[in-house]
Amino acid sequence: MIKAFKRYQKFLYSLALGIAICLLAINISSPVQSYNITPTTISSQLVDNSISLTIYQQQAESELLAESNLISQSVNFTRFASILSGDEIFPSPVSTNAAGVVGAALSGNRLIVRGGFYSLSSPLRDYATDPLVPPNPNITSGVHIHRGAANANGPFQYALQVQVNADGVSGKVKGEYTLTDEQLQALNSGGLYVDLHTKSNRAGELRGVLKAQA
Repeated sequence: MIKAFKRYQKFLYSLALGIAICLLAINISSPVQSYNITPTTISSQLVDNSISLTIYQQQAESELLAESNLISQSVNFTRFASILSGDEIFPSPVSTNAAGVVGAALSGNRLIVRGGFYSLSSPLRDYATDPLVPPNPNITSGVHIHRGAANANGPFQYALQVQVNADGVSGKVKGEYTLTDEQLQALNSGGLYVDLHTKSNRAGELRGVLKAQA
């Protein structure tokens, strides 16, 4: 039963990623349909947590498209997408109901990032009151981009700007960065990942590699 559930959950993750890829392939300048769905509504209507997770990912992706006017003017750009899950935390996966999705567009060495997260187990880690040792002044939020493979923890690169909702456990993320040659090479080879840290999972609750989309 456990193995079957895991396979089912992996299928849903793949389905969500496929939906995200299709949405990212849409002309971003086109009007985006509004989804009047909230995490509270979803959790009250759906018992199966995996299905709930998939809908959170779809909702986050719709938010990404709605905020993408900045990159819609770029003629030549490469799209990237990442489904964030606790299963991707290394070396010990995290069991969580949280979900997140991040999309990005690259033009030259300029990277634009948009995304969202939902249903965290606790608020984001506050690095002002719970800093790294030694502290890193560049870590200004609980959501980061790191350089490294999927099966390794790599060095911090950038902090994303975070807008937390009133519930304290959901919100939006964004960032705009000029990549170094090393970072650009890492991005194009699947070597940049996004991770999200919370108070109850200080080392990371959600994580996902930024993957290029056709």
